[in-house]
Amino acid sequence: MTIDAVLTELAPVLGDRISRSKPDLAAHGGSETHFPSAPPDAVAFPETTDEVAIIVKTCNTHGVPVIAYGAGTALEGHTSAVKGGMTIDMVRMNRMLAVHAGDMDAVVQPGLTREALNAELRATGLFFSVDPGANATVGGMAATRASGTTTVRYGTMRDNVLALEVVLADGRVIRTGTRARKSSAGYDLTGLMLGSEGTLGIITELTVKLHGQPEAVSAGLCAFEAMSDAVDAVVAVIQTGLPMARIEFLDAEAVAAVNAYSGAKVAETPHLFVEFHGTTAGVAEDAARFREIVEDFGAQSIETATRTEDRTALWTMRHHAYWACLAARKGARGLVTDVCVPISNLAEAVEETREDIAASIIPGPILGHVGDGNFHAILLVDPSQPAELEVAKSLAARMSERALRLGGTVTGEHGIGMGKLAYMEAEHGDAWDVMGAIKTALDPNNILNPGKMVRQPG
Repeated sequence: MTIDAVLTELAPVLGDRISRSKPDLAAHGGSETHFPSAPPDAVAFPETTDEVAIIVKTCNTHGVPVIAYGAGTALEGHTSAVKGGMTIDMVRMNRMLAVHAGDMDAVVQPGLTREALNAELRATGLFFSVDPGANATVGGMAATRASGTTTVRYGTMRDNVLALEVVLADGRVIRTGTRARKSSAGYDLTGLMLGSEGTLGIITELTVKLHGQPEAVSAGLCAFEAMSDAVDAVVAVIQTGLPMARIEFLDAEAVAAVNAYSGAKVAETPHLFVEFHGTTAGVAEDAARFREIVEDFGAQSIETATRTEDRTALWTMRHHAYWACLAARKGARGLVTDVCVPISNLAEAVEETREDIAASIIPGPILGHVGDGNFHAILLVDPSQPAELEVAKSLAARMSERALRLGGTVTGEHGIGMGKLAYMEAEHGDAWDVMGAIKTALDPNNILNPGKMVRQPG
């Protein structure tokens, strides 16, 4: 591997859009969570698919690793350059290329963030639905098969990406899928690339589904005395088929953190946050039916919000919960982990996790997109106490093992990265080796985000 040879060849193409400055390298080697910094040897800032293809082909020739980088919001060390090499930052590839309002789709570059995309769509009456909380790039969301608060109604990235343009390890540019809403033509290469975390190719363009802005929106929150009651209420609501746009859960510890962080005065007990989309009459009927169901499970202080500013304040509290939890323990780092289980096993999974954390020496608020069985623990660790990190890792391991025992997955949306490699064989068995064979076929020199997703050499 020789990064200097790569830089020499790429200099005429990219000029000053290649950086080896220490701040740039440090910024692209860090992580939102507990992983140590692993900076690349250089960072490139391409503006076109052709430039990405030249970068990747050159790196492949010299055996230099390539790591695609979006907004850097991933939580399992996905973008850490653990083998060094070249990070390709998509920040300059951030345009919306086309909107087809009649077909309800848009063509975008990977560096466009979801908030910027929706800002550009405002005048069309359409919106892009996937909302993971963070203002992630659309390309990064595709690479990690992201989901979020609206998944229960609108689906994950898997359900909302029609087609991709992808640069392969040898520099070839392929297109997967079309703007048609279905196809029986060949292998589903779009689905293969979604969630591949940059290990099979570099996404340079996406065609995404859009949805119509609802006529009316109603949001609300309700309190419960016990976490088990809140989770059981979610299961009952889901099983009735009530069409919710979002249904989120915060335990008492998370609510306390949000109060302290935002100045809110929410009762510090387990809460559900919910939202309905539809007609004015429809959302009123849905909200009333929701109230009836959750009251049977002891819901208290049921509040509704129909004004835009009130709904925004409500969901801002939820979206800032991660930062609120970090602030609740001054100087803490978060080991943030997620699992997903069948909805009928959600209460058992959450209760056992809560008891496990309560018996440990560290705090760990729980929150999540419980409408699809996905929840998160933010395990708060004092960086000066190495023993606490080991406790957090042990708690996270038991969460993963618990999810598998209950018929679920070790991650519903954060992905594998480095953090969950150890559970891939337990979840997938021989299928993990099939993934490795696909990786070898598409990337024989293992330059694309090495150290992630598949079985590692040795």
